[in-house]
Amino acid sequence: MPTAPANPFLSTYNDAEDFALVEAVRRGDRAALEALVRKHQDYIYHVAHKLVLSPFDAEDITQEVLIKVITKLDGFEGRSSFRTWLYRIVFNHFLQMKRGSLEEAITGSDEYGKQLDNIPDQELSSIEQQEMVELVEEAKLGCMAGMLLCLDRDQRLVYILGEVFGADHRTGAELLGTTPVNFRQRLTRARKDINNFMQRKCGLVNTSNPCRCAKKTKGFISAGWVDPAVMKFNKAHVHRISAVAGPRTRDLDDLLAEQYAALQQDHPFPQQDFVGRLFARILNDDRLSAIIRLN
Repeated sequence: MPTAPANPFLSTYNDAEDFALVEAVRRGDRAALEALVRKHQDYIYHVAHKLVLSPFDAEDITQEVLIKVITKLDGFEGRSSFRTWLYRIVFNHFLQMKRGSLEEAITGSDEYGKQLDNIPDQELSSIEQQEMVELVEEAKLGCMAGMLLCLDRDQRLVYILGEVFGADHRTGAELLGTTPVNFRQRLTRARKDINNFMQRKCGLVNTSNPCRCAKKTKGFISAGWVDPAVMKFNKAHVHRISAVAGPRTRDLDDLLAEQYAALQQDHPFPQQDFVGRLFARILNDDRLSAIIRLN
């Protein structure tokens, strides 16, 4: 079983290993660069995937930001923690990049709610319930991810940091270059928007809502939201967000709010198989190798 990388968004994160790897990279150590990339790429990818909802776009974004980070390593002067320096570059890239196709399609909670309403309900037979259990889970995870696109990018990023990865207000503020009070306020607004939508639409939270994952699955397949051949979310990953996010460092407003957060956290943690291909593409670029003077 692979070991999950340390969650860089927790206040307990230790920068010592990062500092040592950066110094080794500056001496031209290729293995150190690979270790540094492998340590952070899964988290960079997961934030990207949450932001754009497309695994293919998330791979491209991860490569772009890793190249940006690698080429800027000489500019790291140690005035802040390496974690802060690294993820400010990552987050600034996310906030400034071109909007993806799914971001254009889901423009807010009202629009997303209408799209869900337009997906017809179709009951599954007892046999279909057994045969399609993985597809129903894919439908659930995809729908939950789509809710995040109802938030603007700033809200989405704050929500992912604070609610999914468990960053406390001080750590979240440090990573985003703001104050703890501002981070808390932004997280409260994002949480409220997500919770309100789920309370209005989601049968997982409010049983009076008619929307049920199993009833929507066939419709999601017909609409192209779920592809039985290539599932985007329900993959056979060993690790889950709830296992790597670590203990939460704040109390939620109430038990119901905790339930909302738990549903968003209940996604597989994507330790991606593309890291080898990604790293090969990066390091086989002669221009990049020359810039960072790898041995």
